[in-house]
Amino acid sequence: MSLRINDVVPDFEADTSQGPIRFHEWIGDSWAILFSHPKDFTPVCTTEFGAVAKLSEEWKKRDTKVIGISVDGVEDHKKWINDIASFASCNVGFPIIADEDLKVAKLFDMLPADAYLPDGRTPADSATVRSVFIIGPDKQLKLSMTYPMNVGRNFAEVLRALDALQTANGKGVATPADWTTGEDVIIPPTVSNEDAKAKFGEYETIFPYLRRAKLPK
Repeated sequence: MSLRINDVVPDFEADTSQGPIRFHEWIGDSWAILFSHPKDFTPVCTTEFGAVAKLSEEWKKRDTKVIGISVDGVEDHKKWINDIASFASCNVGFPIIADEDLKVAKLFDMLPADAYLPDGRTPADSATVRSVFIIGPDKQLKLSMTYPMNVGRNFAEVLRALDALQTANGKGVATPADWTTGEDVIIPPTVSNEDAKAKFGEYETIFPYLRRAKLPK
């Protein structure tokens, strides 16, 4: 079964670089981002882990926990973290899940049920484990995106998408293309003009179905 937007994400127990976790319990009442990697000690993934580590204060501001996952073991993760910290010149404060049996990769539909890791494997054997999942405090999947191995993820976009999700979900609005915090939002078509006036005050009607407004302070 594929994992779709608004599905409750799978719960699981796993070992991590910071000890064992149960995923839903680890999320708690926070938002969470799970980002996956096909193998430790790979070049693109090292730069990505460094990017996530550098954004630690931004995740905290948004009450969001981040957690990586790779299909290697805890000891490899701990060694790799040293490389990541050296590359990024900062502490790597988030855990990395050890998914050696591919349980989590399969639960999140990143690999088929019959996938396995052969002896002498390369990252190509787990290539589709290159996804980002943004999860709400309700444990529902809010957004997912999957990348090929040769394209590094843009975590500024992940941060922007997180802002948009938290704004849309928290304020009962939608956000337009390329939206960033502080810009006008879209009034959902389900909101009447009368209710829009009461909630937002002045707003702009571009088409009857496309109305823009500033968020109330």
